[in-house]
Amino acid sequence: MGSLFRSEEVCLAQLFLQSASAYSCVSELGERGLLEFRDLNPKVSAFQRRFVGEVRRCEEMEKTFTFLQQELRDAGRALEPCPDSPRAPLAREALRVQEQSEQLAQELREVSRNRASLRGRLRELRQYLHVLREGQRFTSLPAPLGSPPRPRALSEPPPLCPLSFVAGVIHPWRVSAFERLLWRACRGYLVASFVEMPEPMEDPATGENITWVIFLISYWGEQIGQKIRKISDCFHCHVYPYPESEASRADTMSGLNSQIQDLSVVLEETEQYLAQVLDKVVLALPTWRVQVQKMKAIYLILNQCSFDVTEKCLIAEVWCPVRDLTQVQDALRQGSYKSGSSVECFVQRIPTSESPPTLIRTNKFTAGFQSIVDAYGVASYQEVNPAPYAIITFPFIFAIMFGDVGHGLLMFLFALWMVLYENSPSLQQASNEIWLTFFEGRYLILLMGAFSIYTGFIYNECFSKATVIFPSAWSVATMANHSSWSSAYLATHPSLTLDPNVTGVFQGPYPFGIDPIWSLATNHLNFLNSFKMKMSVVLGIVHMGFGVLLGVFNHVHFQQRHRLVLELLPEMIFLLALFGYLVFLIFYKWVKFSAADSLVAPSILIHFIDMFLFTSNADNLPLYRGQVPVQTVLVVLALASVPVLLLGTPLYLWCRRRAPRRGPAGEQEPLLEGQEAGNSVNATKEDVESGGHGADAEHLDFAEIFMHQAIHTIEYCLGCVSNTASYLRLWALSLAHAQLSEVLWTMVMRNGFVRLNYAGGVVLVPVFAAFAVLTVAILLVMEGLSAFLHALRLHWVEFQNKFYVGAGYKLCPFAFAPDAWE
Repeated sequence: MGSLFRSEEVCLAQLFLQSASAYSCVSELGERGLLEFRDLNPKVSAFQRRFVGEVRRCEEMEKTFTFLQQELRDAGRALEPCPDSPRAPLAREALRVQEQSEQLAQELREVSRNRASLRGRLRELRQYLHVLREGQRFTSLPAPLGSPPRPRALSEPPPLCPLSFVAGVIHPWRVSAFERLLWRACRGYLVASFVEMPEPMEDPATGENITWVIFLISYWGEQIGQKIRKISDCFHCHVYPYPESEASRADTMSGLNSQIQDLSVVLEETEQYLAQVLDKVVLALPTWRVQVQKMKAIYLILNQCSFDVTEKCLIAEVWCPVRDLTQVQDALRQGSYKSGSSVECFVQRIPTSESPPTLIRTNKFTAGFQSIVDAYGVASYQEVNPAPYAIITFPFIFAIMFGDVGHGLLMFLFALWMVLYENSPSLQQASNEIWLTFFEGRYLILLMGAFSIYTGFIYNECFSKATVIFPSAWSVATMANHSSWSSAYLATHPSLTLDPNVTGVFQGPYPFGIDPIWSLATNHLNFLNSFKMKMSVVLGIVHMGFGVLLGVFNHVHFQQRHRLVLELLPEMIFLLALFGYLVFLIFYKWVKFSAADSLVAPSILIHFIDMFLFTSNADNLPLYRGQVPVQTVLVVLALASVPVLLLGTPLYLWCRRRAPRRGPAGEQEPLLEGQEAGNSVNATKEDVESGGHGADAEHLDFAEIFMHQAIHTIEYCLGCVSNTASYLRLWALSLAHAQLSEVLWTMVMRNGFVRLNYAGGVVLVPVFAAFAVLTVAILLVMEGLSAFLHALRLHWVEFQNKFYVGAGYKLCPFAFAPDAWE
């Protein structure tokens, strides 16, 4: 089988890398993403490995890159992703990257420090200028503090006493407390005035723009002045010198204006130089980050290798797909050539008894279905993969519960839009996790919508309304001609009965799906319930039987042919003798009985119960002659298959263990269900003879084998009953979806057709909007999610449980590209 039907053959191999070319070879392997490296130094700490110095150097460069990225973010610059994928740098290139990045980081630190210093100095000069301007208004007035917006005269100065001033700015949140403390500490021997600054300025502590408050305090007495300055320092006020004469204040303001102009010019030039440095960072940083990340990944891989005794060669162990061995050798050859080494590196397969990892290559179409299977458990090595079968069965089972032409069409168009625009960057790079989930499963949603349209045509439902594609097979006119329906009878009987036994009333089956006349019948729910219930049972048993048959491929591939007789055959007999017979009864009753003798048709359920009780019911007529003996034989066969299933495999293994060991051509001892298969391609002869597990197979605990088989037998026999009942969810979810759709149409959409005039057309618009929103929210999203979860459970528990172990682990190749296998 191909890779999709069964995981690829994977082998354990050793890489012999020359010390001079090891870096280049690992870089080439990382670009191709072919191998999974194993750690050969598990007991050595990360700080004691050979290339720890190179790893630390890469981490130091990453810290530098983080600083550069933070500076870009503070400047409002967006860092674009790397347009191409540069290769890992060589040692000389790495030194150049380190030097240039550190030089740019140093320049950014110096320029940012100078810019911050210039901004702080410019802010202080502007604050000082505003203080002098506002103080000029206060001190130049003849009346004491009458014109400021918020003057605060705390006391009147005594006559013939020289005044002194303290001026500055304060945070607006601290003004009221500052005033109260000044009054209490200075006992009113001051005059304080407060006014808001005309323009907001940046707060150096928080970086926010606030409107500072300017204060001017006139006082007398040196002790009062010292108290005022101490209080100002406690409140983190910015205090500035305030000249006492008006001429000195004018000269100071003139000097401040010239300094502000000079600083503005210098600051502008500094901003331009900073922008030039940031432009260099924007151009170089994406490439540097990718290169250093690859470089670090290479050294981490080299730390997992071991040196030979001469310490001139590195040895690595890898898991490698067999089909890629030639590509691995070619990558090693190119790596040796690029490094200039005269000795070529090579790869060599080695035998192993370990279970290799699982590798199943997928594409954008099969990835969604494979992820559903992997969520249950990664397939064991070379076990049958359920994903290719789920491509058909999963959307079909979903559609059985979601069957509606209209709803399926909306889902199909939504998925088709995602498929057509799947290469759009806006769709691929969205940050919404829910949207990414829908986008990754776009092909799954596409098939679910297509199958829902198909089942919707079978149910003949489109937004809960039937469509007349073909003429109905029921004739009301013929029934009226052959009956005594009078006007009085029609007036008193709103519902009329169509008798299919009357010639011409029923003209045969509908060409495709359900006849649309059933949507008008009062007993349509009873008819659909019977149809969907039997359909669910039939499809469920077929689905489970198909899962049991898939186990044949596992038994044959792992040379476990005895399980075909001791496990597969009893399982099929048990399933078909009981539940396969139930399917036969359903079809036999559909074929044998028609509308003419439907009233005397026996009940299948009663026959099925009597089958287990070994009795017959006189009131329930048999379906065919000799039905009771046949049912008795089938039950006996089903019961007889249970001890075979329980004891067959343990006794066979016990006999094989007591028998003399075969030669090299002997058959490989089979593995139990749930055990992982070894790498049979690389196993030694002793491993093949002992079942592919080496020395562990010699200590098989037969009590554990019997317990495992007993659990499997009980689980299978009880599961056949419970799983068959579990498939009835197809009937229940289909009925719930149809009824919700009908309720939504009846209670919402039908109200828009009450008036057939212009007013009714206006009312129809909001009614249709509400109907559309509720349809998408309830029937598409909520009901679709419910049907998806139930289909997921049917595949995991009822289908995969019959043949799928899922005890493996994925092959994780060393690759620079995140989607190397996609």
